[in-house]
Amino acid sequence: MSVESGLSTKGGRSWEAWGHWFTAQRGLLISLVIFAIMFGFYAWKLEVGLSASMVNTAANKGALLALVAMAQTIPVLTGGLDLSVGMVFVLTNCLAASVVNGDPRMTALGIIVVLITGLVCGIINGIIIVYGRLQPIIVTLATGAVFFGVALALRPEPGGSVNFEFADFMTTSFFKVPSSVILLLAVVLFIWIPYRRSVLGRAAYAIGSSEHAAYMSGVPIARAKIMAYALAGFLAAIAGLLLTALTYSGAAKASLGADYTLNSIAAVVIGGTSLFGGAGSAIGSIFGAFIMRTVGDLLIVFDINPVLQPLFVGIVLLFAVSLGSLRLLRIKNKLDLYR
Repeated sequence: MSVESGLSTKGGRSWEAWGHWFTAQRGLLISLVIFAIMFGFYAWKLEVGLSASMVNTAANKGALLALVAMAQTIPVLTGGLDLSVGMVFVLTNCLAASVVNGDPRMTALGIIVVLITGLVCGIINGIIIVYGRLQPIIVTLATGAVFFGVALALRPEPGGSVNFEFADFMTTSFFKVPSSVILLLAVVLFIWIPYRRSVLGRAAYAIGSSEHAAYMSGVPIARAKIMAYALAGFLAAIAGLLLTALTYSGAAKASLGADYTLNSIAAVVIGGTSLFGGAGSAIGSIFGAFIMRTVGDLLIVFDINPVLQPLFVGIVLLFAVSLGSLRLLRIKNKLDLYR
């Protein structure tokens, strides 16, 4: 009798654990299903069908936004918002078009310089936010303008060059898998997962859930916030490198930075991350980014004027933010998000 009771209890706990897991991953799972449906419909509507080159192109476009969306996700988890990720993306693109060239040694050095630049941009954001005690949205709006000014000084006109072997490596396919997808997988495995499991990664979730409670619990708030914005800059720099490899050039375009910043916020929300902080995942943001890109592809398939694309993106963003807000309003205790 006791054995049966124990098995029942064990089974009950198992089902309860699965329920908790599903609740925690609900945003990710929903975004995955939406992307699968949308991309399947896109492939079905294509008269010529999906070719390897079309899949590679779609993957490259999605990967660019996915990296910027991942950069946006980490500050959002702390309850902040980084409006400079798009400009860091543009800055590192312009820088990469100037320094990622020459022989393999010089190319490797250029890549390191670009990544360090993105990291430093993020650290600057974090330090000003933490020690200046200013709102992240105000700080990153200002620093974004500074970063764009530096990008414009580096590249007043579109141009530059990049090491051909590096560009080819970043844009080719391996065993029919686009290298941009492999890059995303590497970022998830070697950056996001270790960060998510680290002390500062867990601290980011705690801060987003309740900064006051996190402070009372001894969470290293200052270090966690600086790390969050530093990683945001680093991931935006990876996206800038990928853009340079895809275009073989750099361009200081304010519209490009603004578009990626706005779309990254949309991707983050669609991927299940709460703009209030404390809940979400960078993996969900990846699928949110691919959903945003698939929206554009669907507009082309249905022969809708591309000028109307910002309208549809705005509607999707508004809808996603509204759903996230309604979900939070239904919850009396924010801790219920994690039960």
